[in-house]
Amino acid sequence: MFGVIEGTGFEAIEPEFNECFIGHARVERLWTGARWSEGPAWFPAGRYLVWSDIPNNRLMRWDETDGSVSEFRRPSNNTNGNTVDGQGRLVSCEHLTRRVTRTDFDGTVTVIADAVDGLRLNSPNDVVVKSDGSIWFTDPSYGIMMDYEGERAESEIGACHVYRWDPETKSIKAVATDFVKPNGLAFSADEKFLFVSDTGGTHEVDGPAHIRKIPLTEDGKQLTKGAVFADCSNGFFDGFRLDRAGRIWSSAADGVHCLNASGDLIGKVHIPEIVGNVCFGGSKLNRLFIAATSSLYSVYLNVNGLR
Repeated sequence: MFGVIEGTGFEAIEPEFNECFIGHARVERLWTGARWSEGPAWFPAGRYLVWSDIPNNRLMRWDETDGSVSEFRRPSNNTNGNTVDGQGRLVSCEHLTRRVTRTDFDGTVTVIADAVDGLRLNSPNDVVVKSDGSIWFTDPSYGIMMDYEGERAESEIGACHVYRWDPETKSIKAVATDFVKPNGLAFSADEKFLFVSDTGGTHEVDGPAHIRKIPLTEDGKQLTKGAVFADCSNGFFDGFRLDRAGRIWSSAADGVHCLNASGDLIGKVHIPEIVGNVCFGGSKLNRLFIAATSSLYSVYLNVNGLR
């Protein structure tokens, strides 16, 4: 069909998914030329998107005003996940330097976290910022397992955890220590729950390929015992975001999987490449940006992402 990219489209697994997409909307390929795309982050004030091309050691920038694509930063220290804090600053996870950084308005790069208890982090992967200014990030070992997306090294910590950076004390603390390979993460709208994916199945036989839903403590600074929210039916849940109805839109091997608030797979947005991560953007946050292996895609949806 004219205007349809081969391998793209919507698949409604449950009838409720039909309300999420627009009948005539199509998946658009905005750019191609990466080796492994990850970490899209939308900057509303500038109407642009930043995302990572990890093996090529660069951050890319797509401009909504004219559709142009340029290099935002090179070298990027093999940056993986990105997000935007409450003040509109870029927060990034760097594999090569094994740290989480913030890019301030004047371009200065500030190190948020690079060690815990005197031990270097593994390779921070994905990051979210809570409304209280705290920064939560995952620290699997992917960036130190090979030289392709970082630099081969031994883990000083000896495990892969989820961490919280405190904006008052500037200290970091492990909030979850029972993951194999913690990966993507996102808060629920009320910030009472943190969703975290575990992609341990990439390097462990019968390892996890799921998202967990974990309640926060009453003070909102720690995690309690959570449970598996959903298992991935094709590949792994890597990065994901929530919409305002509590649905999760997650990367997978065959595109983007949409899970309802109960964790049921209700539909898919098919993409002809493995998807690494997604985010909502546009002035109404109704445009889903999809970072897939070599390309950046987008599609307008009949839903709105969390602001």
